[in-house]
Order: sequence, then C-alpha cells, then structure tokens
Amino acid sequence: MTNQDLPKLAFIGLGVMGREMALHLAGAGYPLSVFDISSAAADAVVAKGATRCESVAVAVKDAEIAISMLPNTPQVDDVVNRDGVLANMKSGSIFIDMSTISPEATRAMGAALAGQGITMLDAPVSGGPIGAKNAALSIMVGGDRAAFDRAEPVLRVMGTTISHVGAPGAGQTVKLCNQLVCAINIQAVCEALALGRASGVDLSQMRDVLLGGSASSWMLEKLGPAMIAGDAGAGFRIDLMLKDLRLVLEMAGQNDVALPGTSLVTAQYVEARAHGEGSNGNQALFRVYDRMTGQDASRLPVMENQS
Repeated sequence: MTNQDLPKLAFIGLGVMGREMALHLAGAGYPLSVFDISSAAADAVVAKGATRCESVAVAVKDAEIAISMLPNTPQVDDVVNRDGVLANMKSGSIFIDMSTISPEATRAMGAALAGQGITMLDAPVSGGPIGAKNAALSIMVGGDRAAFDRAEPVLRVMGTTISHVGAPGAGQTVKLCNQLVCAINIQAVCEALALGRASGVDLSQMRDVLLGGSASSWMLEKLGPAMIAGDAGAGFRIDLMLKDLRLVLEMAGQNDVALPGTSLVTAQYVEARAHGEGSNGNQALFRVYDRMTGQDASRLPVMENQS
C-alpha cells in the first residue's frame, strides 16, 4: 500500500502519550492532521510531516479516521459535541477515542455520532509512556466489528496487542478492570516493602526473591526499585490513576458491584494526592506507608508534572 492509499487521519490530544502515538502514525506515512490546545505540543509531530490545525473542526473535517487521546470524560465530550467531531466529520468515517473515560459516556457519544453516520470505537490503552514511545501498547477496543477491522492497521502502528473485546463501551470496561488490578497490585507491593523494611530485611534482595516466585509482577519489577530508591519521578501519575479508580467505582455503583479492595486503594490515592503528590509517578503511593509507619517521607521529593 502506497502513502496515497493510506486513509487520512486526524489526531486530537498530543500530551505525553498522544504525542508519541501520533509520531508513529506520521512516521508510517499516514496523511495526518493534528490539534492540541497547546500549539507547541504539536511541534514534534509537525516536524515529522503532520499538518498543524487551528481547531478540532479543521483537523477532522477531511479525516477518514480521527483519534483522540485526552485526560478525562469531559474533554472527550467537548471534542465530540462542542468542538467539532459531531458537526464536521463525514458520514462513513470512524472516530476512535483512546482515552480512559466513562463507559456510559462513551456509549452516549457513540449513539450521537451514529446518528450522523459516524462510527465510534472506544480503544483505551495500557502500557504507559514507555509503551507509547515503543509502539508497544496493548489496545482494547469496543464497538462495531467492521469498523474495528477497518481501523486495525492504524492501531497496529501504535500497539502490539490489539483486541476487539465487544460492544460499544467494552473497551473502556476492560481498561478500567485493568486499572483496578494494577492499583491493587501497586498497593500489595507497597505493603510488602513496608513490612520488609520494618523487619530489617534488605529490600532489593527481597524484591529479587519475590520476582523469582508466584509474587512476581510487572509492578514489582518496574516500580519496586523506584519505591526502594525513593524515586517518585516520571511515569503514570497519581492523578491519572486516581481518575481511573473513580471511574471504576462509578461503574461499580451503576452495576451494584462491591469492590472493597478498590475502595481502600482509592482512599490511599486520595491521601497521596492530598499530600501534594498528584504529579508524581504511581510508585509515590509508597509514601502513604512512610506516613503510616512513621518513616521519613521526605526521602521521596514531590516532582514537577512530567507532561
């Protein structure tokens, strides 16, 4: 397939994740129009061949597939209903939201778009900034199967594990379940390190031992060293995980599902944010255990927002 045969794309939202994802699409030769509320955020993608646009409406008007990667539900709703997707995308086009937002809101936006002949796919991602940079994201997609088949080659430029998981909203549901597991796993790592520290064992050695057995996990492997070293730097932020956990609990309330473990870890994320750590990486949850156990919390400095 030549570049002339590739579908025209638009990308809305060029933050830490979106910028890397858009760079891969531009690098693959797709005709790409981009928009971000910060014009400077588009610089790197424009340098790769993308076209900078002055608004969402301009970016999407000729797009066959438009993609959004935004912080939360209200921003996606604005892009769809106020800023131009609904009013300017052509019938027969596809709108893919790759943010992590409310499944209920996703279904409502999808229905509104369908009324204009636009198909919406919800395609949130897992893998964080590193996965975005390496085009190694896991992408879970809800929505029409034929639209998924049409969009899959585009998604494969950004990720390695691409799964159609069901009807509209199913992608968001699976992603929120993913976040539930991640957050409770982070909490478990924090508790193990807190107990090991109080008992006087070498935490780095304990981590190596745990990685060799059934307690091994991605969080223990990747975040454990940062917790031990007191590094609260770049990574998936406390603020973003707290947003996702609140969405999990919202969905649980709508479905009458009790999630006591999620409720507890959400309270700990609220505590971390209340102590000024919202812009820190997830490993800063260990500071909650510093405070609960009377350890020196100052060893993990609050970092500037990495976005």
